[in-house]
Amino acid sequence: MLRLVLLLLLLLGATHASHFLGTMMTYYPKQTHADGSVTVSLRYKLGFTSCYHFDIWSCYGSCGSLPYVQWDRTLQEVDMEPSGEWCQREGTVTTVIFPSSLTQLVFAGGNWIYYIQNNVVSWRALTFVELGKRSDTRKPNASPQSTIMPAVRVPSNCQRDYDLMAFDPDGDNVECRFGSDSLYECNPCAPPSILNLSSSCTLSFNRTNSTSEGQYAVQLVLEDFPKQTITLTNVHGVQTTKTTSQAISKVPLQFVLHVDPVVPSCTEGLFLPKFLPPTPANRAKMSTRVNQPLEISIAAEAANATISELLFSGPANVVKNSSGSGNFTLSWTPSVSEEGESHPICFVVQATLNSEKYHSELRCVIVQVELGMVVRVNMKVLTSLSQGGIVNEVVLQKVKDELVSLGLPSNSSLLLLKSSSALANATAASGV
Repeated sequence: MLRLVLLLLLLLGATHASHFLGTMMTYYPKQTHADGSVTVSLRYKLGFTSCYHFDIWSCYGSCGSLPYVQWDRTLQEVDMEPSGEWCQREGTVTTVIFPSSLTQLVFAGGNWIYYIQNNVVSWRALTFVELGKRSDTRKPNASPQSTIMPAVRVPSNCQRDYDLMAFDPDGDNVECRFGSDSLYECNPCAPPSILNLSSSCTLSFNRTNSTSEGQYAVQLVLEDFPKQTITLTNVHGVQTTKTTSQAISKVPLQFVLHVDPVVPSCTEGLFLPKFLPPTPANRAKMSTRVNQPLEISIAAEAANATISELLFSGPANVVKNSSGSGNFTLSWTPSVSEEGESHPICFVVQATLNSEKYHSELRCVIVQVELGMVVRVNMKVLTSLSQGGIVNEVVLQKVKDELVSLGLPSNSSLLLLKSSSALANATAASGV
């Protein structure tokens, strides 16, 4: 039976205060249970003018046992500009959902910050969760992954392309479009006329005149499309076919674009910060393991302005450090709950000259949290093992070949341990 669960909207401050700067949400299926239910990790970010504000999502449909307070308990501050212009906070929720009916998460309220040029007032965003088992991966579907800062800047006289971070853990094609996809009509919901958006998620700003300067609400929907026709099977065995032109799930990505006054030169490295080595390239892929710190070194220069800040969006426990003008480090140590997931981290460098602020291009990296696979196989003690306890390499190789066929990485090493019970445990540790 379709169950309607409405979580109360909690606000600090007035309901119609103008403090909103965007949101995003993604989801990751973590485990499928014998009854067909799926443990899901929901991760969302909220951008406001200060960290004193917070709001929560509402759930419509099959939403598991989401407790009212859990949404707020996990909120953590990610980053805040020194001037106090914005704060981004992250929330994570783990719940069990039966993929048998519609599951939609809705974020609706009021209002965006003042003086939005494209006439968007109240905010609305929707996440459509699809957890049917895919015929290609034999796993529940995961959503597209993305992130961005609540606000980015561009001078009105400079051309700039934002290659937005948008990737899919299942390998699907991710497409972007303008919209909020709320359960209700978005009125108005006009995309900024100064921006062009490609389906491959490149947001382009063209040079404009001073009359277009100001703040714009950018409301995007990210959808995953399979690369070949697949079927999705729900908990009752009902199958749904998805072709390459049919979206599987959808997630929101919303932020504010500041179109600032003209800059004397659009050449990077003069007023607009220019990235220098060892800054990773946009969309660079990195990897780490649970409890293993990952460091991202970032450097930038601006000859005619002062590098003042690194602004970023990523997992809530990313730590930022500065080691001199224009040199920064982002450090992240993933937890057990993030094992096997891929997380985007996006950043810009900010420079200042008098009261003006200038942003570098937007860069993003993808961090894969590797599985620390440990497999134990019980087997009878083999006579081919020497009395001195020296492991027979032929036996170990046969065991390893079998484990690799079951999914163990081929670069794993094995250690054969004797037990007191006439059994031996072969322990395979990935990457050891």
